[in-house]
Amino acid sequence: MKDLPTTGWTLVALSDVATVVNGGTPKSKVAEYWGGDVQWLTPKDMGQMEGREISETPRTITQAGLKGSSARLVPAGSVILSTRAPIGHLAINAAPMAFNQGCRGIIPSEKLDPVYLYHFLDMSRDLLNELGSGTTFKELSATNLKSVEIPIPPLEEQQRIVAILDEALEGLARARAHAEANLQNAQDLFESLRFVMLSEQTEGWETHPLADCFRLKSGENLTAKKMVPGPFPVYGGNGIAGTHDACNLTGDNVIIGRVGALCGNARYIDHDIWLTDNAFKVVNYNFDFDHRFLAYLLNFKNLRSLARQAAQPVISNSSLADLELTFPASVELQAELANKLSDAETKLEDIKKKYEAKIQDFGDLRQSLLQKAFAGELT
Repeated sequence: MKDLPTTGWTLVALSDVATVVNGGTPKSKVAEYWGGDVQWLTPKDMGQMEGREISETPRTITQAGLKGSSARLVPAGSVILSTRAPIGHLAINAAPMAFNQGCRGIIPSEKLDPVYLYHFLDMSRDLLNELGSGTTFKELSATNLKSVEIPIPPLEEQQRIVAILDEALEGLARARAHAEANLQNAQDLFESLRFVMLSEQTEGWETHPLADCFRLKSGENLTAKKMVPGPFPVYGGNGIAGTHDACNLTGDNVIIGRVGALCGNARYIDHDIWLTDNAFKVVNYNFDFDHRFLAYLLNFKNLRSLARQAAQPVISNSSLADLELTFPASVELQAELANKLSDAETKLEDIKKKYEAKIQDFGDLRQSLLQKAFAGELT
């Protein structure tokens, strides 16, 4: 922001109109430092906040804890910024407050309205992240924060800008919340439909343990280094992990993630792929299954919940053996249900794209509004 928006504005370093205060942490092993009367803020707490003002923090420290750290109290009406990844969480403290080394406090002078400063830093999140540095974790230093240039109009104009921004941003927030609620409602509707279709226990439906229905067989080991880019997708525990110049699974199949955060996810595959040993293919069927229906049924049963919890979650034939599967004996009925679920899923995806685009537009409009404010273009 090199050019001043209009007459009466000045462009100054943040340190010229505010005092930057570093955080610090008490010695964690000293029990008497915790649970006192000093409000204590961390970046994690800020990331879970709603709204910009905070008066009570999840944790507190004692006066001894404050003295036993390099932190200091900042007065109410300061802006607190998380400066250690993630950089950019913001809060205005409604009461005196201290914070850990992942935050810095900015105490505005009488020339600077704190909410105006809050909105400016909100607009400048990308810049603040660019100014961060570090190898183990990214951090915005006090020096770099102090050097950030902020356009300063007269205090009365700052307050006018704040009033306009607050009203406009509140409207955008309501619209975004409405879009997010509609998106969630669409997802809930699909889940309800899936529950109804896959929970029926009518005539012609059977229930059997998974181990009596089929077996699961691992794919073949293929490390990232050994992948030769080619036309065949490589599926691992969490989905597509790359491409390869050879395939080891052809035709229609159901595959299931075996290892990793998304283990238990089932997919219907109708093309040639390479399946790694981090995933299963369904083999040795003892009943007739429409493969698309089976993928829907397995995802409905939430196989991930049956994973063994180790360094990485893992599912196995033994962990799933007793899981009961209820399904129509008629493959034709299975296919009919799969078609209905597929149609519903397609409609859901269309709705999701629509509302996700709206939510992105609200975010873009919000940023555009903030940029106009600090370019002196709000009338």
